[in-house]
Amino acid sequence: MTKAEQIEAIYAHDMKLWEQGLVFAGIDEAGRGPLAGCVTAACVVMPRQPRVEKVFDSKRLSEKQRELLFDEIYNQALFVGMANVNAEEIDRINILEATKQAMRQAAEGAPAGTFLVDAVTQVGIKGEEWPIISGDAVSYSIAAASIIAKVTRDRIMRKLDELYPDYGFAKHKGYGTRQHIAAIHRLGPCPVHRKSFLTRILAS
Repeated sequence: MTKAEQIEAIYAHDMKLWEQGLVFAGIDEAGRGPLAGCVTAACVVMPRQPRVEKVFDSKRLSEKQRELLFDEIYNQALFVGMANVNAEEIDRINILEATKQAMRQAAEGAPAGTFLVDAVTQVGIKGEEWPIISGDAVSYSIAAASIIAKVTRDRIMRKLDELYPDYGFAKHKGYGTRQHIAAIHRLGPCPVHRKSFLTRILAS
């Protein structure tokens, strides 16, 4: 299946739900894996029309494409909710619980009774949860949420790069690249590092 066909398929997935009369939201997160920074969740309720073209899994779009789509989604969506859980809280409650917390907060006030959630189960949202594996490649609404979450978190990491310029956050967004790990060894962790993620790195 080509990328264009996949884009059509994820829109068709949500079209079937609209045709059933469901009022639903898509939820996704960005930043579960990085060594630093927050985890960000977005909840999006998209209209059936007008359609935002080229919405797809944010990981398979360029940064420029994501930025353009972010504005289109934000302008067309019936609802956009976003929430961040910081590194300190991630260390306190673990990354899965922090992800669920961000998702719950992002979904607050959403005009939807059903929530299509990318992979995570038992989030605790007030509504019916439908976890979908690789949901950002299956559902138009989840893909839209993935773009909102990814762009929002990337912008946060660029701001953190201004505060802690020696770690390269603007480039790797907190992920465990060779450059980032070398900086941690050289400088030690900074206040936005997830200490619970650094145990092996600091021991080596």
